[in-house]
Amino acid sequence: MNNKWIAPSILSSNFSKLGEEVRSVLTAGADIIHFDVMDNHYVPNLTIGSLVCKSLRDDGIDCFIDVHLMCSPVDNLIDQFADAGANMITFHPEATHHVDRTIQKIKDLGCQAGLVLNPATPISNLDCILEKLDIVLLMSVNPGFGGQSFIESVLPKIELVRKKIDHLGLETRLEVDGGINLNTIKSVSDAGADTFVMGSAIFHADDYKDVISKAKALIN
Repeated sequence: MNNKWIAPSILSSNFSKLGEEVRSVLTAGADIIHFDVMDNHYVPNLTIGSLVCKSLRDDGIDCFIDVHLMCSPVDNLIDQFADAGANMITFHPEATHHVDRTIQKIKDLGCQAGLVLNPATPISNLDCILEKLDIVLLMSVNPGFGGQSFIESVLPKIELVRKKIDHLGLETRLEVDGGINLNTIKSVSDAGADTFVMGSAIFHADDYKDVISKAKALIN
């Protein structure tokens, strides 16, 4: 895969033909698939569970799947998504009593692990654990719904996390999710992100390939 990844969020896809939608964005140039899980508890919305992830695997979809758990408590779901075929699992620090233990659980199950910070969650949550993370996901909207507008004040936060990663000489990826479209993606990339979650900007477009190609041109 490329150094910079476009990660379509299936939250914005047509669920009546999910397998077809996933194949379409991959053919159009997407690098990975972003899988949003909401529990109507940690966030005010309810989406999909591990059975949907497993159904994609059973249908022959073998791409890299990045599972974002917006759920509390989170630990029991980690086993389910690892069994269902997730490659990477990210969670919010507020969703567990022991962040380090949850990270280790994800890794012990053979998945990459990441921590998610909401717009108002301080980056001090990364202290002492950044070197254990495969990815940091910064939310540029308050989680719960797709189609929200990008929160500009997250840009300095992206820059600060990028400096932390580079200072430690880590290969940890820096992902941003929320309001990413052709108008915002370049500033997010310039701030230091390398993984870009795009939902409605792709799935609500007439031509997936056109949007993904233009997005890659802007970040590369």
